[in-house]
Amino acid sequence: MCGITGILTRKNHDVVVPMTASLRHRGPDGDGSYRDENIALGHRRLSIIDVAGGAQPLVNEDGTIHLVSNGEIYNSPELRQRLEAAGHRFRTNTDVETILHLYEDHGVDCVKHLRGQFAFAIWDSGARRLVLARDHMGQKPLFFAQHGDDLLFASEVKAILAAGLIDTQPDLTALWHYSSLRFIPDQYTLFEGIDKLPAGHTLVWQDGRTEVSRYWSFGCTDKHTGSEEEVADELEELLLETVQMHMLSDVPVGAFLSGGIDSSLIAAMMAKTTGSTFPTFSIGVEEQQFNELPYARMVNEQYGLEGNERIVKADLIHMMPSMIHHLDEPSDPFGVGVYLVSEVAAEKVKVVLSGDGGDENFAGYDRFAGQRMVDMYRLLPEWMRRQVMSRLFALVPESFGYKSLASKLNWANEMSFYDSGERYAQAMSFLRFTPDLKEELFTESARAQISDDDSVGKILQWFDADCVDDIVDRMLYTDLNTRMPDHLLPIVDRMSMAHSIESRPPLMDYKVVEFAASIPGNMKLQGRDLKHILKVVARRYLPPELVDREKQGFGFPLALWMRTDLAPFIRNLFAESRFIDHGVFDGATVHRLVDEHIGGKADHNFRLWILINLEFWYRLYFENESVDSLRELTDRLSES
Repeated sequence: MCGITGILTRKNHDVVVPMTASLRHRGPDGDGSYRDENIALGHRRLSIIDVAGGAQPLVNEDGTIHLVSNGEIYNSPELRQRLEAAGHRFRTNTDVETILHLYEDHGVDCVKHLRGQFAFAIWDSGARRLVLARDHMGQKPLFFAQHGDDLLFASEVKAILAAGLIDTQPDLTALWHYSSLRFIPDQYTLFEGIDKLPAGHTLVWQDGRTEVSRYWSFGCTDKHTGSEEEVADELEELLLETVQMHMLSDVPVGAFLSGGIDSSLIAAMMAKTTGSTFPTFSIGVEEQQFNELPYARMVNEQYGLEGNERIVKADLIHMMPSMIHHLDEPSDPFGVGVYLVSEVAAEKVKVVLSGDGGDENFAGYDRFAGQRMVDMYRLLPEWMRRQVMSRLFALVPESFGYKSLASKLNWANEMSFYDSGERYAQAMSFLRFTPDLKEELFTESARAQISDDDSVGKILQWFDADCVDDIVDRMLYTDLNTRMPDHLLPIVDRMSMAHSIESRPPLMDYKVVEFAASIPGNMKLQGRDLKHILKVVARRYLPPELVDREKQGFGFPLALWMRTDLAPFIRNLFAESRFIDHGVFDGATVHRLVDEHIGGKADHNFRLWILINLEFWYRLYFENESVDSLRELTDRLSES
């Protein structure tokens, strides 16, 4: 795992130095650079394969093509054998050198031969061509920005900002979408003038022209016609192969082990393919109502693994500045677990396999089954749902707990007035800022600056795809093209890289994604049985009490904290709100949300979390506050 930077320029070559230095956490083991009259490339290295000789940038045989790359190419042994047989000469034993020689043979289509997680830049001096590429599912990040005739690119936004050339401000269009979707869609970032290269895309610059193209997609495939047992057998074989490929490394490899099905199955398959022990890393937090550590211990004991577990104190408000710094965007409660367990793993290994992607490939979230329940509820006449049931549900007291009864009932009632993709899009914003609430939150002057205000359309363009039919597959296809590359995978990447850990999720391998898309929807969601087909495979490796228990997840009582311990902090923070002061958010709306939540009238914890994060984010990136100074600010604002 590494960090890459670069600038296509005639005069600003020196900026690559601070750009690369800003990514030291992604590669603490060394750095390298290349410059010619047209370009400067930078690289920070986390040494995993060819530890002694794999320094970058890499160059081809005749010195005309240079490469900086982040990630791992899992099929590199096979590719190397084929390329050497064709006459290519390798200078190193590193996996990513295969990219160089594939480019020599196939040009930009080299990406179609790679199986891995990667983001890379190739400078072809002979053709005066720059090629940027991001892996199929977007496991590795890549950002770019135009400054006059210069083109800057890097693994993280902070590296582009470190060049000191981009005079940016908050992108209100990206902010508009983020406030309801929880992720930043398409090419957007929260920084005006800085774009992200979407997953499965390449960017080619040549002769002053830039073209962004998609090289891979999935979902439009024939459905598997075999029996459930035949599908499970093929899935098991594919997962075993994928797990084995993901263990490619010259340094020790461990595993994140939460005690859930996905990470437990990956750890079990690692044990089967290696036949030896390895370290696993698990955390429990004081605030969790239920602790998953006993289930992680079951897996460790069954396979004789070296379990490393720790009870950690999740001080979310004091952690928030550091998480935002590494994300370059607002933090998310999901990221807390990754951040904390990566800190534990960093004490022993550089590489871990994880279970990320099981829910998105195989229908593991309650909301997938919830959509079907809403269809049943819709059998009640609309007038009854609007005039009677809504009033009855409003009488249910809000417990301010995770998945509270009041929240579930109100969600079901509200969603019953929408159909199909419109319902799925509305469901994403239900706990955050719905279209109506966004109209209240953003001031009129701010709304006038938003160039693309159709957040629902960001969901419908995937949900309504012509090549996907089954309702379950439509939901999965949407998630895998939106939430996965634009939310979950970026969090996993940056929260692990904050501790210089390379996280590898085998369930996000594009071959697994393609195969999962071919499995009929009723094998993934069978009645209310989530991840049915994956459970069939898991039962071959894991005890039934682990596989068949109710999905738990990793969470915190944020809603209650915001009414108690955090209440003074929240009130004081929004009394100094930058977004209110600058005319982006309506002050009366923000303070109403705060008052209603603290007063127990409504649960706005998801909305307040977004607004709190944005205040910290703005201070970090536009007022040059440091992580430490924001922690001090937190202490000051927490005084009642």
